[in-house]
Amino acid sequence: MSRLLVRPGETFRGEVTISGAKNSALKLMAASVLAEGRYVLRNVPDIADVGIMGRLLEAMGMSVRRREDAALEIVRGPALVAEAPYELVERMRASTAVLGPLLSAVGEARVALPGGDDFGSRPIDMHLASLEALGATFELSHGMIEGRAGRLVGCEVVLEYPSVGATENLLMAGATAQGTTTVRNAAREPEISDLAAFLNRMGARVLGAGSPTIVIEGVDELRAVEHTVVPDRVEAATFLAALATAGGEVTLRGARADHLDLLIEKMGRMGLRISPEADGIWAMASGRPRPVDVATLPYPGIATDFLPMLVAVMCLADGTSYATENVFAGRFRYVGELARMGAQIRVEGHHLVVDGSARLSGAPVRAVDIRAGAAMVIAALAADGETTIHDAGHIDRGYERFVDKLQGLGADVTRLD
Repeated sequence: MSRLLVRPGETFRGEVTISGAKNSALKLMAASVLAEGRYVLRNVPDIADVGIMGRLLEAMGMSVRRREDAALEIVRGPALVAEAPYELVERMRASTAVLGPLLSAVGEARVALPGGDDFGSRPIDMHLASLEALGATFELSHGMIEGRAGRLVGCEVVLEYPSVGATENLLMAGATAQGTTTVRNAAREPEISDLAAFLNRMGARVLGAGSPTIVIEGVDELRAVEHTVVPDRVEAATFLAALATAGGEVTLRGARADHLDLLIEKMGRMGLRISPEADGIWAMASGRPRPVDVATLPYPGIATDFLPMLVAVMCLADGTSYATENVFAGRFRYVGELARMGAQIRVEGHHLVVDGSARLSGAPVRAVDIRAGAAMVIAALAADGETTIHDAGHIDRGYERFVDKLQGLGADVTRLD
């Protein structure tokens, strides 16, 4: 099992390039199921989850390769195997994104119930109900979701919650549905807008992405295209949080401040100085962070993926902070790991009360999921002694060259394989 060894090091200095967004790249790869031809996706992060999605597409009869220029090339031929096997799906929840494209392209889909990070219950009922509204039918048999459809028919779908996954499946299924699909209470994340831009480039007609109402006018045919993935706002947030604990001055090349408005405001209250630049974000941190009150909400609110890293910073704040998780139940498993390092955290339902300490203590801890693993690293940057982070392979699922990038800023982080 992969482990990371972290020691407190020098304050950060330098710049780091933010990779393409994991949560966008995976859905763009799924959307390549929609039309025959050769796709080229640029700025795709070289991470474990992209590799799993690539193997999933290959199991469906497509070819995927990473070129020397770091672009991902995907070729879809005329034949597709309409099944996403359990051994791949159970490792990554984003695999449910192939449901809509498969139903649209071949009229059937057989997808294992998804796995991925364990945040508690994350049902996909909304995905299925949304696709059923377009005319699909589903059965659950032996742990597999079996879907069937003729040509899907557009209609109005009102989501009970702005689910990113349900919105993405509706975008991909509605692109070739007959008539118009209107999605109300749609997710507004930047990754939704990126997927809509990709589909429009393919020949789709999607209006309103990034707003609560998206209108999709179905077309008869789509084509393979080239596209550049948007930068990863979660990775940018991770390095801002790491800067808050390590101190120093950093430029995040490629990061987009307009995707991080509320996070930048909250981190400004914690004491960071942050300024947008033409090609990224500049940030500086000095002294102990200040306490803050944070609650997760759908975009443009604070993303649930940001919270573990922010809680790690709160552990070192000069006072008491409060954190509320409104998106996923059961996403506080990392709290016990931070407590092993001396963090003072009380869990009260879906709220955390964090009493900051001047320093934490290095200890053996575990990365329970992707973002929790990053939070352990962030806390360890300001802990006395050595911190060994076990199960660090989780981090590799979501971050490209994470250790190299941290070392480039001055962090004392070593991989122990």
